[in-house]
Formats: sequence, structure tokens, C-alpha cells
Amino acid sequence: MAIKMQLVLLALSFILPSGLASPSSNGSPEEPIMTLDDDLESSVHIVHYQPEQVHLAFGEQLTDIVVTWSTRDATNVSLVNFAQNFAKDPLTLVTGTSRRFVDGGPKAHSQYVHRVVLGGLQPDTRYEYSCGCNLGWSPVFNFKTPPGGENWSPSLAIFGDMGNENAQSLGRLQQDTERGLYDAIIHVGDFAYDMDTDDATVGDAFMRQIETVAAYVPYMVCPGNHEEKYNFSNYRERFSMPGNGDSLWYSFNMGPIHFISFSTEVYYFLNYGVKLLTKQFDWLERDLAEANLPENRAKRPWIITYGHRPMYCSDDKEYDCDGKLETYIRQGLPMLKWFGLEDLFYKHGVDVEIFAHEHFYTRLWPIYDFKVYNGSLEAPYTNAKAPIQIITGSAGCKEEREPFPNTLPEWNAFHSNDYGYTRLKAHNATHLYFEQVSDDKNGDIVDAFWVIRDKHGAYA
Repeated sequence: MAIKMQLVLLALSFILPSGLASPSSNGSPEEPIMTLDDDLESSVHIVHYQPEQVHLAFGEQLTDIVVTWSTRDATNVSLVNFAQNFAKDPLTLVTGTSRRFVDGGPKAHSQYVHRVVLGGLQPDTRYEYSCGCNLGWSPVFNFKTPPGGENWSPSLAIFGDMGNENAQSLGRLQQDTERGLYDAIIHVGDFAYDMDTDDATVGDAFMRQIETVAAYVPYMVCPGNHEEKYNFSNYRERFSMPGNGDSLWYSFNMGPIHFISFSTEVYYFLNYGVKLLTKQFDWLERDLAEANLPENRAKRPWIITYGHRPMYCSDDKEYDCDGKLETYIRQGLPMLKWFGLEDLFYKHGVDVEIFAHEHFYTRLWPIYDFKVYNGSLEAPYTNAKAPIQIITGSAGCKEEREPFPNTLPEWNAFHSNDYGYTRLKAHNATHLYFEQVSDDKNGDIVDAFWVIRDKHGAYA
């Protein structure tokens, strides 16, 4: 009888919907058609082989795409079938790896995270793929590889602080993705709120939600303070970024841009040790030095960094923005002033620095050490004499919006409290275009500006 029950339940797992639903207009998941209660699940062994939480990332090259997904139970193999036309072309089968991830919560909620690298793909080519194994396959998704070389114009959506609840921007991001607007998406920290909540089931729900976007376009990430629990284990295990920094820091090239992702949290959670902080800082120095080699800066003149907590902020929360704004990220560790990033980024000529954490959008004037260094009065972002900083943390989460003072500091050029996200288009080696999409205003653009630079390099 027990064997028959397992066979019936296994059959149901293939017939019934997996519970993956497109986001509703407010970004909340729809109710599943059927659920099995905890008593039944604890009384019999229910197997979960169906792939879920499917998402993409760039590998070591833009023509390498990493497919990551989860199953509740172990499978005999991790596979991806892909082709340019899944229904008509011969399928290429690629084998990957899986690893058991056990959340640090009291229930020790576990799952198996699968990774498959699709290497050596053709540039500027659309592919269709399905992941899983003979025990269960995902639906067929698709993605398009970027063009080759540096002479093309990448388009990205960039935001931070998007949760499972109140994910205001997710529906519009899904529509944008379906229209093919983006070559990649960058999520600048703080996911799900939080991925470890309720024994990591909130993290599971969030990863199912973003599948509607992340299964179709590389979803590049960096850690925020809400990922800290259990030494960032949910973040480290769920995402697959390039490099060997456990997805905490990495870089990648995209057209004329060299992107650098780093962790601001290594400055705050020193209970996990100082080694991560020093290791990241050493890596940043090496990566920036390599990016500034004449042959590399000539090919990819733009350097854009992204990390979660900002160097400068202007909200009403005293614990985020004290009177002196002496942030650890900007100046380094307290008293010692070691490992500060403002001087490092200034020295190496970083063009744009993107942050989140504050639940609003802010565009700063070019700034260094609290001083504004506009290119000119008429064209502040043309040949600016310091990096340009953007805070984009208003994608929507259960903590809602952030308060900000009536009087803003002089280095604050524009401020919006609307839910929304940022778009970036790198037109060429001299022109970047940014715009801020407002969900409150039905997708209207509430801010837009050009960054123009004839010559790239150190400011000093």
C-alpha cells in the first residue's frame, strides 16, 4: 500500500502544475491550484524531482551561460537540452553538477541546486532550452547571447531591494523581458526579505517568482545586508556568478563596459572574519589594475561598479546616515581607515558607481570626498572629474519606501520616492544613457541623463 501511495504521488507530481505562476500585477505569486498539507507530507515520502527556480547567469565569457535550478530531492543527473529551435533542431545535451543545500534554520530545509554551463555558444544567437533529467524536465525557456566583441550597445535593467512581498517592479520587468529590452539584469542586493525566512521557503518562493525574468536573461547579483544569515549561505548556494569569489565579488565584460560586482557587507559583518574583507580588497585592486591596462581600457573604456550599501546617502534613518556620513565602505574600517573604496575607485577612474539599500532612487552629482566635481555648470556629466553615483533601491519590498528629509545635501542632483528601477544603455565608448522607470506613474520616465566622456582613466 505504501508503495502504491508513492507511485500515485509521483504521478501527480508530473500531472499537476508545479506551483510556478506568473506574477500578478502587484508582483505577488498566484495561489497554487493544489497543495499537500504538512501532515500528509510528513507521513509519506513525497519526491520532488521537478525543476524549479530556474535562472541564468553569465559564465566566464558572455558566450558561456550558466543554468541554475533547484529540486527538493536528489536526481541521478543534472542535464540541459538546448537548440536554436527546440522543436525542430537536433538537441545538444550538456551535463552539470548538483549540490545539496541545507538551510541553517531549525527545520534544516534542504534542496538540491543544479548547475550546468552551456559553453562556447554562438554570439548574438537565440537558444531554447529545458533543464532537468528523465525524472522531470522544466518547460522550454529561451535566451539570446550577446553580440561578440566590444562594438555594440548593451541594455540592462538595474535595481536593488526587491522582495517576495510587494515586488512592485516585477510585473513590468517581466513585460520588458518579454519585449527583449535587456541583455542582462543586475539586482544590487537584498532579495526576498529574506531568503532564509520561514526556513528558506520565502527564498524558494522568491526564486520561483523571478523565474519569469531570470530564466530568460542573465540575472547578475551582489549580496546585501538581508542575505547575511548563516554567513550568506542562501545567497552563495542559490546564485552562480563568474569567478571564484562565491558570487560575493566578480567582474565581467559587456560591450564597452567592464562591470565590477563587490560585497559591501564584508565591512559590516566582521563576525564572519576579516579575511573576506582583505581578500576582496586585494581582488579589487588587481581587477581594477588589469581593467586599466592601456589595451583593456581602450577596448572597454567604461568601468561601472555595483555594491549594495551606498557611500553617500540622505535619508532620515540615523543608523544609515549619521551626521558625518563616515561610511565604512567609503573610508574603510573605523579608526584604522583601512580598505576604503572611495580612494581606490577614484584612483582607477571608475566612471559610475551603482548602489541600493535605501528604498528610493537618487542621482548624485560627480562626487569625491564630499566635494562636487561636475564637468561644467552646463554639462555636469560631460567629462566629470569624479565618479557618478546612483542609488536604485526602490524595486519594492515589504519594508516599503524610505523617508528622506525635506532639505537634501548639495551633492544630491535628483531624488524620487517612487517604486521603480533603472535602465542603462551603453551607446558606445563615449556615451552612456540612464533613465529611471516609475511604477507609481505607470512606467513613465521620471529621470534621464547622459554620461559623456571623451577620455577615460584616473581622475587624480
